Parts: sequence; structure tokens; C-alpha cells
Amino acid sequence: MSATRVFAARLAGCSVFDPAGDKVGRVRDVLVVYRSSEAPRVVGFIVEVPGKRRVFLSVGRVTSIGSGQIIATGLINLRRFEQRGGEVRVIAELIGRQVGLVDGSGQATIEDVAIEETGLGEWEVTQLFCRRPRTGTSPFAKGATVFVKWDDVVEKKAKSGEAQSATQLVATYADLQPADLANAMLDLPEQRMHEVAEELSDERLADVLEEMSEDEQVDILNQLDDERAADVLDQMQPDDAADLIAHLGDERGETLLELMDPEEAEDVRFLLSYAPDTAGGLMTTEPIIVSADATVAEGLALIRRHELAPALGAAICVTLPPYEAPTGRFLGMVHFQRMLRYPPNERLGTLLDPSLEPVQGTTSAAEVSRILASYNLVSVPVVDENHRLVGVVTIDDVLDYLLPDDWRSTDSQPEPALTAPTATPGRRTRNGTR
Repeated sequence: MSATRVFAARLAGCSVFDPAGDKVGRVRDVLVVYRSSEAPRVVGFIVEVPGKRRVFLSVGRVTSIGSGQIIATGLINLRRFEQRGGEVRVIAELIGRQVGLVDGSGQATIEDVAIEETGLGEWEVTQLFCRRPRTGTSPFAKGATVFVKWDDVVEKKAKSGEAQSATQLVATYADLQPADLANAMLDLPEQRMHEVAEELSDERLADVLEEMSEDEQVDILNQLDDERAADVLDQMQPDDAADLIAHLGDERGETLLELMDPEEAEDVRFLLSYAPDTAGGLMTTEPIIVSADATVAEGLALIRRHELAPALGAAICVTLPPYEAPTGRFLGMVHFQRMLRYPPNERLGTLLDPSLEPVQGTTSAAEVSRILASYNLVSVPVVDENHRLVGVVTIDDVLDYLLPDDWRSTDSQPEPALTAPTATPGRRTRNGTR
């Protein structure tokens, strides 16, 4: 059953289906246009289809909205979405704005926007869910909420240098995976993207930056003050942090290294000592490292840690003490599948893979790629001239090196053939004008 009124924030991430029941994509935003004397009119939805491509779905092609899904009719034009003048994205640009209440009772912040069907294929903004400023001094206190009509508010113009609140937008994005959040942020206007970056926690922003290209990382980091930038770098994987610092100017890079946690900075400086196209330049310095006396049960417990990347959890490194890179002499690796075949009390020193040879830090990235491909590995250990373990190169590190610099950008993907649009009488499509 189709709803006659829905809230935009609840549509974010909803699946879009065609009449046959096949999933087309997911809603990422609602697109509206302002009108001089009436509430904004909904013109369509921004939908993410396979390949992380954002396309436009006209509201005239939507036959049903409800139960967490949207059903569309006809074929969807797969041309990449481009925002036009006068169009406003509700989730990315409208939610979080401050408005004044025309009854003179003060200001409020938009937390959600209700759209309602006013006729066949016609939707418009009818209500705003707003929150007034908090009145108590407690950090847990929240302002009162209020539902108001569009005509009952006046948008507040930000003062010079005053950033528009991005708190509610960040809350809307809370359930997105880092890669999806990175794509969503890059789809925002530049100023709005920087506002969202400021609002994210250090750990969340670090995860997002790791999913962006170096140029995009530098752009965001340059908008942060040195203290915040250093805190974010502390939360990144050392190899990713090293890659990012290498793309900054020498002066700022050194400043940030001085502000970082000493142990984290030491790892980053160590990685920066290697050329970027070598095993040392690609590796991470934080693999799982244990002694030969560690048991299968202990090894599996280390692998179960939720924050551990899958590629790092595929194998455990066994060395002599100390057990932090650079370690004592490297003894070998134990793959997790091999551990599953033995009892919990079995010593890992007896399960080493004798066929896996480590590489030197100076080994070329091309040679590391060949080894991973030839032996169907997801990681390879890296040792120094004294055969001490200094890190591991994982398959995702190699893929980052082999793929084009702009592989994360959807713009680098080939343009798909357009499906034939099914025109709605009296409504123009994105092939021409609306």
C-alpha cells in the first residue's frame, strides 16, 4: 500500500524495485525545487544503482512508496545524476538548516522533512520536524520538538563564516558503511562535505578517508586544524596515514607527525622511509604476531576481533620476541583455515606454512603482486635484512597500488548505455528538460 506522507530521512537507503519485483537500487536523497508562493515541489529521487552510480528517478515514475521500499514504473534512465540550478537535495542540504518560526517563538533546526502526495504523481513538502535550541545546561538536554508547516517557517541566512549545522545529516548517515559514506560525502556540495567531516568523530572520519583517493583526502584534511588532523591520522591504519602524509607538503606533514601519538608517528615515519612502489611502502605494520608457544585457541581469539580487517585476519605471524614490529626473527605464518583443522591446545609453532617465503622491504610492488597471485595468498610477510618481521602486505594494499588513481570515483567508470525512457504525459524527463 502506498503512503500519502513519508519522511525523507526514513527514505534514505530504501530499496527501489521495478514492477517485476527486481531491485534497481537504493534511495540516497529526495530532490525538490522551491516555488515562490507554495511549498517546495518534489521532482524525484537520487537513486544509487550498482556500480555506485547516482541516477535520477522522476517522481512521476513512482507508483508506490511504503514499507521501506519504492516501486517505480517504466525503465530508469541510467545517465549520471547532475544537480541543476534551483534543485535542492533534502537530506544533503535541507536537513540541518536553521529556520525562524513565523509565530515569533524563536528559531529551530530542521531534523526531518515530510513529503506528501497532493495529486496523481505530484508530491510536495508539507511539514517540517524541527527541534528548538536546548534550554538546560546539561549536555544531555535536548530542545523541544515541533511539527510545523512550510509556510510557518522562514529560512535563516547564515552569518558570514557561520557553518550550517550538519549534526542531523551525520545522524542520517549513521548506518552507512565507510565506503558508502565516503561516496555520499563526495556527492555533497564542497562546503557541506567539509561541515560533515567536521561533525564526524575522529575514528569515523579516519575510516571514511581510507575509502577516498589521495587528492580527496588531502582536500578534507587541509580543512581541519592541525590538532584535529593529527587525531584523525592517529585513528587511520599506519600505511594509509603514511600515504596521506606523503601527499601533504613537507612542512605540514612534519607538523602533523609531531602532534600525533608518538607510537603511531613512529610507525608512519618507518613506512615513509620506503619507496611507495615497494613492499615496505605498501605494507601495514600491525599484523597479528604471536610466539610459537601460542595455541590455536589463542590465535582464533585474536582473529575474532571485530575491528580487524579480514585480510589481516587470514593468517597469523609467528616470531621470536619481541612481538611488535620490528620483531625478533620471523619463524613463519599460520593460515586460519589450518588452525580450524587442529584442536584448541595445538601449538602454532607446529602449524607453520613451510612453502611461504617472506619478502624484503625493498621488493618491488610488481613482484609482491606476482607472489600473491601465483600462490593464491591474501597476505605476504615482509622482513628486514636481519629476517625480523616488519609488516605484511595484504591483497587490498596491492589492489590499491594496481588500480588507477581515480578508481574510487564513479566518474572513472564507463558510461552505461541509456535505457529508453518511458515519458509521463505532461512531464519532461532528464534526457531533455523536466
